[in-house]
Amino acid sequence: MDGVKNRKWMLAPILALIVVFIFSLVQIPAAKQTPKNVPIAIVNEDAGMNTPNNGQMNAGDMIVKMITQATNEKTDDKAPTVQWITVSNLETAQKGMLEQEYYGVLMIPSDYTVKQASLQTPTPSSPEINIYVNQGMNAMAANTVTQMLNGIVDNINKETRTKLLEAAKQKGPSLTIEQAAIFGAPITKNVHYVNQTGTLASAPTALFQPLWMGSIAGALLMWFGLRKAGPSTPKNRLTAIAKQIVTGAIAAIVVGFGLAWIADGILGYDLPDFTSTALFLTLAYFSFILMISAILTWIGIAGMPILVLLLFFGAPLLALAPEFMPTFYRDWVYSWLPMRFLIDGLREMFFFGKEFSWNQPTSTLVWIGIGSIVVSCLSILKPTTQKKTA
Repeated sequence: MDGVKNRKWMLAPILALIVVFIFSLVQIPAAKQTPKNVPIAIVNEDAGMNTPNNGQMNAGDMIVKMITQATNEKTDDKAPTVQWITVSNLETAQKGMLEQEYYGVLMIPSDYTVKQASLQTPTPSSPEINIYVNQGMNAMAANTVTQMLNGIVDNINKETRTKLLEAAKQKGPSLTIEQAAIFGAPITKNVHYVNQTGTLASAPTALFQPLWMGSIAGALLMWFGLRKAGPSTPKNRLTAIAKQIVTGAIAAIVVGFGLAWIADGILGYDLPDFTSTALFLTLAYFSFILMISAILTWIGIAGMPILVLLLFFGAPLLALAPEFMPTFYRDWVYSWLPMRFLIDGLREMFFFGKEFSWNQPTSTLVWIGIGSIVVSCLSILKPTTQKKTA
């Protein structure tokens, strides 16, 4: 007996280490953010100008070349931090941001070269570079993109200032008051945030947790209740599954509209479209409760660790943009998370002005629900152990 007790005591630190290891794995994506191939559009509308000595000159082209070359040189053989995508005009780039294709845009206006040339005249005019940050795609990514684009423009500012000072030295110390004032920061940087998150920045991930836990609770209650519903024959099982579907649908309506009301009225998220949000939450809950019910139908209570791990590993990832995750988590964890479609759908409605419609998040949740019903129905083929009676 003492040997058995000693072995149990020895298991305690091992189990504790396993728990610590699992929770450490959960924190890796947030602690080890590694931006890779972040799509950012670059728009060069600079028309250039003719100069007496050098002919046609286009400072915008030089900036684009410098930025893209610098990115390639820093990355060596690794994936670049930024994937620069050349776009013909600002209107196209803005449409791309609305379609969630770009995290940001670096835009050079049509008069950039003309204004840069004016810096060496007695009446200089500061050239501008416009930065657009697609905040709605991901709040955390938006902060990183803002820092990156600000750093790029600051470097351009520094190089321009150095060249201006060298040119001024060659001409002699005869700067006008206007030139002296503008030489400190010759390039004007304008930062614009589009598809702004406002008070809804954390809403998609905040609504996921109660919805997911409610789905688990609802599926468990139905599973425990239907286990007591008479002999386990194929006909009874199909009847039980039908009851699960109907009960789940009713619960989904209650939870979907109830959670939307709580988010709008109590949490103060100020939903842009209450009905669309409520309908989408209803669909998501119905899809999740069907999926969880299918797992419980086949595996039973042993399937609970799967659902708990989905919550632990899913919650931190849902707050990150895919391009900012470690490769393993992006390809082998995030890509398999069903709840990411809930986040994507809410993000489209909250930040991009979309309504409840047949789009990718909606269609995926529908197919998850249909697949779960099929899997549950197939459980009638599962052999059961009949209890012996004396």
